[in-house]
Amino acid sequence: MPLRVRLALGVVVGTAALIAVVGLAFVLQLRASLEATLDIALTGRATMVEQQFAAGGLAGLRVDRTDAPLQVLTTDGRVLLSTPGLARGPVLDAAAIGRTLAGRVDGSGPYAFTLGDDEDRTRYLATVLSDDGGLVLVVGTGTEIADTADEHVDTGLVVGGSVAVVLAGLGAWWLSGAALRPVERMRRQSADLAAHDDGAHLAVPGTRDEIAALAVTLNALLDQQRHALAQERHALERQRGFVADAGHELRTPLATLRAELELAGRPGRDRTELAEAVASAAVETDRLIRLAEDLLTLARADGDTPFLRLGSCDVPVVARDAARAAAAVGDQRDVDIVVEAPPRLVAAVDPDRLRQALDNLLANAVRHSPDHAVIVLAIRTRGDLAVVSVADDGPGFPAEFLPHAFERFRRADGARARADGGSGLGLAIVDTIARAHDGTARATNRPGGGALVLIELPLGVSTPASPTVLTPG
Repeated sequence: MPLRVRLALGVVVGTAALIAVVGLAFVLQLRASLEATLDIALTGRATMVEQQFAAGGLAGLRVDRTDAPLQVLTTDGRVLLSTPGLARGPVLDAAAIGRTLAGRVDGSGPYAFTLGDDEDRTRYLATVLSDDGGLVLVVGTGTEIADTADEHVDTGLVVGGSVAVVLAGLGAWWLSGAALRPVERMRRQSADLAAHDDGAHLAVPGTRDEIAALAVTLNALLDQQRHALAQERHALERQRGFVADAGHELRTPLATLRAELELAGRPGRDRTELAEAVASAAVETDRLIRLAEDLLTLARADGDTPFLRLGSCDVPVVARDAARAAAAVGDQRDVDIVVEAPPRLVAAVDPDRLRQALDNLLANAVRHSPDHAVIVLAIRTRGDLAVVSVADDGPGFPAEFLPHAFERFRRADGARARADGGSGLGLAIVDTIARAHDGTARATNRPGGGALVLIELPLGVSTPASPTVLTPG
């Protein structure tokens, strides 16, 4: 059932119940007032009869056919005097006579009651006429005027109450429609937005009431849903791009590896050619392993599985270990790696992920540095941050590449190309690890030439000391 119909019916039922209760109370009060008025008149008449009886006894009481009802009875119910209309018998039975006598004793006053049907009723008042003679006086009067007034009130309540109920229902119907009109408008707008979302918002009424607050809340919820949907779409597009790029990156070394194996399997190959084919296949296999590890790292970082294992880590120790590993490759071209770091600098980081980031930075620096170059791995503090930087003497980053340096599968032109062994994931992994630690990664060029990459990580706990220089190798 529509809310508007329920509200209108509720008002109709409530109004009818209220009118019925108030009307019943009013009618009962009116009847009591009318009976009290009749009792006052009967009391005055009884007093006058008592005065006549005191002056002349029963003989002094004269009644005729036109007189209002009057009857004198003994305490045992015998009628001594009665108007012609009451000649049928005593008005009071034994119980009524007992109540009348008890009222004389306990001071509650005369006994009043009504007899007759709805169309011919008479109001009676019974009182003790003579204590010595044991006489009871009953006087009565018709209730036509009171009944007519009561009937008019009943009719007015029925007619007027019915009209009031109808008007209340119509008013509730109109008011509920006016109150729910903004809700219906918001419902239609919501249906339109569900069919084709054009970025619009629900209209907020200027009434500053609950409906306006509802519209504001729904708009906020709509914005959150749009933002969540946009993020979901972005994540889906990013995932699709990631899968496509990963497939593209894997295709090249796999194709090369297959070609090398096919060449190695041809008849007539000598031992030297077979050794070269196997060595080339091993190189491509190592490249596939590194690429798979990089993809797995990024997949874990994007997923819901725990990516970091934070602990108390001595950053210079991790840096020196990474420098020694990279120096083994750098020695082949006489590339030195210098570590500038304090003897001890403790931070709340994941040592394995920090080592992975430093390995990537040093591998890139060694790959793109000229022979006899120097790579500087520096660790410093700035406020509550540990700043790790890797600077090389290579050609640096192209200016147009810097804004995209940390994007996945993004490579610089020239020296930093796929031919040099890079997959375009090294810097992306560095940025992912930095952001996972609530830190940042930045790439720039040194003023004198060469690339400079910085990682800023929250320290947590630190004990810096004076810097030292270490040349591994």
